[in-house]
Amino acid sequence: MNIPYYIIPGNHDTGWSESGGLSFNQTFGDDKFYFKHKGVHFIGCASGPYVRMSDGHVPRHAVNWMKNKLKKIGNKESVIFLNHYPLDNGLDNWYEIVDMLKTKNTILALCGHGHSNRMVKAEDIPAVMGRSNLRAKENEGGYNLVDVTKDSITFTERKPVSKLEKKWTGVAVKLQQYDKTKTFPRPDFSINQKSPQVKAAWTYQSAANVISTPLVIDDETVVFGNQNGLVEAIDINTGKLKWNFQTGGPIFSSPAYLSNDIVLGSADGYVYCLTSNGRLRWKYKTEAAVLGSPLIDGGVAYIGGSDHRFRCISIESGRLLWELPGITGPVVSKPVIDGRTLFFGAWDTYLYAYDLGHRKLLWKWSNGSSVINYSPAACIPVVKDSVVYVVAPDRILSAIDLASGKTLWRTKEAAVRESIGISEDGKLVYGKTMQDTIAAFYTNKESPQLAWKMHVGYGYEHVPSMLIEKEGKLFFGTKNGVVYCIDPSAQKTLWAYKIDNSMVNTVNVINGKKLIASTMDGKVALLLEQ
Repeated sequence: MNIPYYIIPGNHDTGWSESGGLSFNQTFGDDKFYFKHKGVHFIGCASGPYVRMSDGHVPRHAVNWMKNKLKKIGNKESVIFLNHYPLDNGLDNWYEIVDMLKTKNTILALCGHGHSNRMVKAEDIPAVMGRSNLRAKENEGGYNLVDVTKDSITFTERKPVSKLEKKWTGVAVKLQQYDKTKTFPRPDFSINQKSPQVKAAWTYQSAANVISTPLVIDDETVVFGNQNGLVEAIDINTGKLKWNFQTGGPIFSSPAYLSNDIVLGSADGYVYCLTSNGRLRWKYKTEAAVLGSPLIDGGVAYIGGSDHRFRCISIESGRLLWELPGITGPVVSKPVIDGRTLFFGAWDTYLYAYDLGHRKLLWKWSNGSSVINYSPAACIPVVKDSVVYVVAPDRILSAIDLASGKTLWRTKEAAVRESIGISEDGKLVYGKTMQDTIAAFYTNKESPQLAWKMHVGYGYEHVPSMLIEKEGKLFFGTKNGVVYCIDPSAQKTLWAYKIDNSMVNTVNVINGKKLIASTMDGKVALLLEQ
């Protein structure tokens, strides 16, 4: 192209990215932009979600970048903001973006996502949604031409085949001085007042998104990676940074630990082994991003990657011991071992079982759907009495025979999506549904048997956050930043604590009164029950 162009990704570009968004940046230079043209400042940034199903979210590093850009813009200079999502609560940190834009003369906010041409709400900010270029049920597709003049911004839809053009809306260009006294809905943290026995001993704000479960070492150090590729270690007693280590790509991998060694993957294509004080011990190069989380067992790390391979790497030497090729999609979750069999899902419609003793594929199981988006890839399977339990976006709980890979039973009774767990005694499989409810099924080979359902009240829910039982309490996170603790025997909510308004990753439960939780917005918190 002979003219400058600026581009930002949509939610499908980031959510299904095998590189964790890194390839987009490498191809187009960045996932955000700023330029000034004829006196107008144009700001655009990504809005995720990244790798996990969740609401839209302007990445924390982009929010910080945007704050710095806006500081340099005069209060009467015109600003046009672009984002894939509308500036409403479908974007979990919409309010932070809106509040920043209202400090300036923001004359327009542009978005997509809804695949149609229409005016949309962005509180008092003029806002327009643009169509997809797909034709849907029409004879041909189309796109918008946007003309910016001194006194107006007009939108014209152009058809590429018939060459038809139609002006469909316009926005007046005028000085916008937003009323700071006017109130709009904002996230509600009053739920924390209902559980005064639970407090955040500290909350650490990382400079970028955290989309993984933090590691806790000896109840002393909390370790995690962020979307800037930085591994950070926090003192569990003070919440202060102890050390950090920079990788070359975003991190979505939950670290694992053995003796003095920390293992995790990065979107830069390496599996890293760091010492407990943050020094590089070794790194193993793969052929693509490593978004999966390692499992350490018997002195080796098991981890899958986006090069469609699953690997076993020696912790001592960093050498490859074996690999399983032939996977046809990325691995983004954590494997599970039961006896001498290893299990993991991939975004290729399959759950895999690998025989560690004979180093061969035992079987691969499909839920019957050819739709990749329905793969059992985001959940961490649970195993009891030679039965493997898994859930997927098809909202069906499946029980699979460990030895043969044959389906024993399936149920959609509770419509569990991608969040699963198992009771400490192994008698119950837990699932988080998409509408307010936790369900428990008895573990067995014969048929689905619902033990109970509990209405928790968390609302619409779709993030993959596993359910963890410890000391008779069940813990899980939600898409709106709330961690819940329930009593599964009494089906009663014991407490709930809201950290922020973004997705809570699978929590790391230290004991029944102490846990570490992280959110997509980059917050890591130590929650304590008094």
